[in-house]
Amino acid sequence: MKRAWIILSLMVLSLMAGCASQVVRTNVTAFHELPADFRNKTYVFERTAEQNNNLEYRNYENQVRSELSRLGFAEAQEGRAPDVKVTLNYAVTVRDLRVIEPVVVGSAWPGPFYPHPYWRGYYGPFYDPFWYSPPIVEQRDTTYQIYNRQLKIVMADIRTGKRLYENTVVSEGTNPSLAAVMPYMIRSAFADFPGPNSVPRQVELKMQS
Repeated sequence: MKRAWIILSLMVLSLMAGCASQVVRTNVTAFHELPADFRNKTYVFERTAEQNNNLEYRNYENQVRSELSRLGFAEAQEGRAPDVKVTLNYAVTVRDLRVIEPVVVGSAWPGPFYPHPYWRGYYGPFYDPFWYSPPIVEQRDTTYQIYNRQLKIVMADIRTGKRLYENTVVSEGTNPSLAAVMPYMIRSAFADFPGPNSVPRQVELKMQS
C-alpha cells in the first residue's frame, strides 16, 4: 500500500508539472461603468515617454490592438478625436518557492530469489517484492523560481478622463519568458468582454506548441 501511494503521488506531481507547462492560468478582475448605449468605440493609446520608445511594449500594444479590433473598436485616424484612451501597463516579480517531496532512491529487496516469509517458493510473476520490502524513500528539498506577472488595461473617456473599464490580469508560473505568456494574458483580459463587474474569475488557455 505504501508503495502504491508513493507511485501515485509521483504520477500526480509529474502530471501537474506537465499541465503547468501547457496551460496558462490567469486570475482576471474587471471593473467597468460602460454606458448601456456605448457605441462610440474609437480609441487611441496613451503612452508614457518610456513606453513610446520601448519595442517590447509596442509588441504587447499590437496584441491589445488586435483584441480591440475583434471587439469592434477602431483606432482613431489622424486628425480625428477618439472617444476613449487606452493605457497598458505590466510588471513581473520573482520569488523562491521551496518544495519538499518524496523521491524513491532504491529498495531494501536483496534480489529476485528473496523468499516470502510464509511461502518458500521462488520469485514469480505474481509476487511483488516491494509489498514485503518497501522502497527506500528520501525527501528532496528543491527550490523553484516563481514568476508573478501582472497586466493592467484601462479605458477612459477622452473628454472627461473618467475611467470606463479597468482590467487586472495576474498569472504565476515557472516560465521566465514574459513574451511567451503575455499573448495569453491579453486574450484572458478580453475574454467575455467586458466580463462580470468586480467578480474575480480564472481563465485557462492552452499554450500553442
